[in-house]
Amino acid sequence: MKKSVKQEQVALMHDKLVRAKAVFLADFRGMNVDKATTLRNELRTASVEYKVFKNTLFDIAAQETEAACLAPYLAGPTAVAISYDDPVGAAKVLSKFAKESKGVFVLKAGVLSGKVIDVNQIQALADLPSREVLLAKMLGSMQAPATNFVGVLAALPGSLVRALDAIRAKKEGN
Repeated sequence: MKKSVKQEQVALMHDKLVRAKAVFLADFRGMNVDKATTLRNELRTASVEYKVFKNTLFDIAAQETEAACLAPYLAGPTAVAISYDDPVGAAKVLSKFAKESKGVFVLKAGVLSGKVIDVNQIQALADLPSREVLLAKMLGSMQAPATNFVGVLAALPGSLVRALDAIRAKKEGN
């Protein structure tokens, strides 16, 4: 590959790494084309970019980015999954695929918010509910006090009416 092509690829990868919210590395030895295509399609659906990139070029591109701390994991064939939106979605797809492939596709490490995460932490991230579910739970928690307050306010006039009705019934009975 010509030096100018390498420099262009490094610049493009650097730009992607700067914009990334999470980056995951995996070893893909022994993976056939069908499995690779399936993985790419699933990752594309989750808005994750998947590339096989030369380790030395990735190391150069990662300099001055949060992904620079992944340098120790750049050994052997390495695939890079870059998430620009939802790291949980990317972790879910990658973890599921790693489990299903039984040693053909192995996660190495990742970086999230500038910190290296190992395979166990990637699995923990994958076990989290999706962003939409978390937002729905948070919204439900925020609405609960208002709903309870409305219920209490609605019960006050009802209680007053029942008390007045009881007083009326007692006076009519005497």
